[in-house]
Amino acid sequence: MSSAPDPPITQLLRAWSGGDEAALEQLMPLVYAELRRRAHAYMAHERPGATLQPTALVNEAYMRLIDAGVEWQDRAHFFAIAAQMMRRILIDAARARGSAKRGGPSPKVTLDEGLAPAAAPEPALEALDAAIEELARKDKRKAQVVEMRFFGGLSLREIAAVLRISEDTVGRDWTFAKAWLAHEMQ
Repeated sequence: MSSAPDPPITQLLRAWSGGDEAALEQLMPLVYAELRRRAHAYMAHERPGATLQPTALVNEAYMRLIDAGVEWQDRAHFFAIAAQMMRRILIDAARARGSAKRGGPSPKVTLDEGLAPAAAPEPALEALDAAIEELARKDKRKAQVVEMRFFGGLSLREIAAVLRISEDTVGRDWTFAKAWLAHEMQ
């Protein structure tokens, strides 16, 4: 019995990891649309003007993914790493705004970065980041589940594939982590 062929994104990721630059060009429109959808879904929960715009977030994450030098396993692995990068970008932007508001040095901004003016720093985002870091010290896998689910928009099935655990385990981790984070952030 032969196994089903890899989905096109997985095939292109593996070709790109193998040095095929043409695969990167073919990959970009496939993953960019999905990254943009996930960023837009996440950003819908944010205040208007409080953070990077979805397009700027995706552009920055995509540039970091290109430079990451990761040997991509599959589609889910790619989007899991993208979730980590989006989280870092959002936290860095929130911290930079907070630093600027407190009179610290102005962050370096490129013209296409698209930072929207923020009325205030993002204490909730920084508190969430601190809580996730604390959760990671206690249980790294649960923190990874939060990162992939909340920041990357991965499904429980996709997270299970990345972490190589059952979907039920991911569901239990997600339920626990949400409750733990809600408690920690009160």
